[in-house]
Amino acid sequence: MAYGKKAPAKNEALQKLKADLAGGTPGCAYIFHGEESYLREYYLGALRKVLVPAGFEEFNDHRLEGKDLTVQTLAETAEAMPMMAERTLIVVTDFDLFRLGEDQRERMIAFLEDIPPYCCVVFVYDTVPYKPNRTMKKLWKAVSEHVQTVEFRAAESGDLLAWIARRFRALGKEIDRQTAEYLVFTCGGLMTGLVPEIAKIAAYAKGGAVTRADIDAVADPVLSAEVFRLSDAVLQGDYDRAAEILGDLLKMQTEPIMILAALGSQLRRIYTARLAIDSGRDRYWLMELWEMKSDYPAKLLLTAAKRTTADWCADAVKMCQVLDRRMKSEKGTDAAGELKLLLVRLGARRA
Repeated sequence: MAYGKKAPAKNEALQKLKADLAGGTPGCAYIFHGEESYLREYYLGALRKVLVPAGFEEFNDHRLEGKDLTVQTLAETAEAMPMMAERTLIVVTDFDLFRLGEDQRERMIAFLEDIPPYCCVVFVYDTVPYKPNRTMKKLWKAVSEHVQTVEFRAAESGDLLAWIARRFRALGKEIDRQTAEYLVFTCGGLMTGLVPEIAKIAAYAKGGAVTRADIDAVADPVLSAEVFRLSDAVLQGDYDRAAEILGDLLKMQTEPIMILAALGSQLRRIYTARLAIDSGRDRYWLMELWEMKSDYPAKLLLTAAKRTTADWCADAVKMCQVLDRRMKSEKGTDAAGELKLLLVRLGARRA
């Protein structure tokens, strides 16, 4: 039975923000949060272009840090009239609205209910996670009614691949879809991390078209890509290669517990891919199960799973779980040595 990929939920708040910017009518208050900081900074820049005339940034573009900030200071900043502009912009970074004390919370509610119409306030959650607390009913009501909350999510596959192609084209290079998918697999799916990698690859590539070899030569792989290669080497019986990848990760001072967590996660994915093969399910089932944005990693998982059995996968996952408990509970464990021994045991079980 084939499973269709779930349609992604529309980001209506982001669409509303785009419409506000296109019409030159931004709202009075926003919350910006989410993992894709590249898009967050892009839309902050777009707000500045709409609201702040060049040369008058000092008077109309205010930036406040959340640490030690009081609502009184924020309110006083908002009361400052714009200079040679219709509105002012206030960007408040890492000010957790839902961790305010009672007095500050009441002041914030009053502020949100009466933001000057000539002011646009943006609460940016960067290093602080956005965790709204609906039990704070009055504050939640004020936020819901007076603030537009925009989540900047990782882009959907089609949008991301098109963006990658545009970035390379601007640097005088072309990249086909399959190579772009390989780039996302290698370097992750966040634009924030891809921007410097694209610049490096474009500068290195000798031809007009970017190749996988260009990516492998200069890109810095994310941990999940390295661990996939490690597990794939084990499944192919290439234990020297697996040990080499593990050694490189340890030399880069990657915490052994993080490597183990990523390896355990990867082996669980391979296990589900093996179960999918055994039960007649396809890559779309895997995509839905693991919330994948494209079928590229699903196809890689199925290819890897064809090299093993469900019994081996079950044993491998269990070995990772046992080692994880030992690393976390036993003091003085040689974590790096235990990881190397785990690879030997995985290989022995497969033999």
